[in-house]
Amino acid sequence: MRVKENISLIYSDIPTSVVLVAVSKTISIELIMEAYNSGHRVFGENKTQEMVGKWKSLPKDIEWHMIGHVQRNKVKYMAPFVSLIHGVDSLKLLIEINKQAKKNNRIIDCLLQVHIAKEETKHGFNDVELDLAFNGSKTLENISIKGLMGMATFTNNHSLIESEFKVLKSIFDIYKSKTDKFNILSMGMSGDYKTAINKGSTMIRIGSKIFGKRS
Repeated sequence: MRVKENISLIYSDIPTSVVLVAVSKTISIELIMEAYNSGHRVFGENKTQEMVGKWKSLPKDIEWHMIGHVQRNKVKYMAPFVSLIHGVDSLKLLIEINKQAKKNNRIIDCLLQVHIAKEETKHGFNDVELDLAFNGSKTLENISIKGLMGMATFTNNHSLIESEFKVLKSIFDIYKSKTDKFNILSMGMSGDYKTAINKGSTMIRIGSKIFGKRS
């Protein structure tokens, strides 16, 4: 596995302003260390238990991102160390993150997940819910809303993906005008990150193009 070469290729292909999150879910410690030894420090996991185990085993200068759906009862396990929670999709979850962040004397950065895909199975706020969450977060002192996250429809229809990213960018711009904290738009994965960057993404989540196809 040429992890170092794969990371270098992606870095050469994206603007320096775009943050690369290496999606390390189900990936071994050894392969993560290959990426780490190449100089990469930002990794994304989608299961709390797996992320906690890797955090305990791996160097402490790694920046861990939770990119999957978050259950409220699992927040306490990641609260001591998580750098950014991408998939915040309810005000109740924000309140729990704030509670656990306070217990750990931390301010935890979060992204609000917006539902932009045609697939109902994907999580995220609609317009009304997003506004309620954004306004509700203003009273929560131990979280910081840094921007938005969204996942496009899983399809080969490039124009559909493009239009969904365009919608998310327009929503991002509206909220960015309301606060100086908004600077992260997390959209784009291995199959569509170039389109996402063209539409304004500042953070991409790449797994298979770095570590290979998962079994």
